[in-house]
Amino acid sequence: MKVDGACHCRRIRYEAEVDPARVVICHCTDCQTLSGSAFRTVVPTRPGSFVLRSGAPRIYVKQADSGNEREQAFCSDCGTPLYSAPPGTGARVFGLRVGSIRQRDQLLPTEQIWCRSAQGWLADLPAIRRTETQPVFSPRGGFDRRS
Repeated sequence: MKVDGACHCRRIRYEAEVDPARVVICHCTDCQTLSGSAFRTVVPTRPGSFVLRSGAPRIYVKQADSGNEREQAFCSDCGTPLYSAPPGTGARVFGLRVGSIRQRDQLLPTEQIWCRSAQGWLADLPAIRRTETQPVFSPRGGFDRRS
C-alpha cells in the first residue's frame, strides 16, 4: 500500500510503501516517553521505499537496553515524531509513526508488543466518558463542559 505523510506543520513530507497487515501497537516505556502517550502505533516500510519529499527531520539516536541503536526522526519545528530506523543509509526499513500518515484510518493494528509495560487503564477506555469534539479549556486548567 502506498502511503504519504507529513509532520503537523507540513514542513516535512514523505512517501513509502507499507504492508497494512503489519501495523503494531508498542507499549514499551521508550515509546510511551517518545510519543508522549500511553503507546505508539507503527508500521514498517518495505525496504528502500521510504522517500522524503520535503524538509529534513531532526535525528535523535536512541540506544536500547540491548545495545542496538535506532534513529528517532522528528520535526524540529513542530515536534511531530515521524519514524525510527537503524542508523545508516541504503535500503533501510523505516518504522513510520502511524499518526503522521495521511491514510492512518486504513492502518488497523494487528498486534500489540511490550504488553508487560502497557498502562493498566487502557482496558478501561470503553468505559471512560467520550466527547466528540474539543471542550473549552478553562483558565483554571480544566475542561469547561458548558460550551
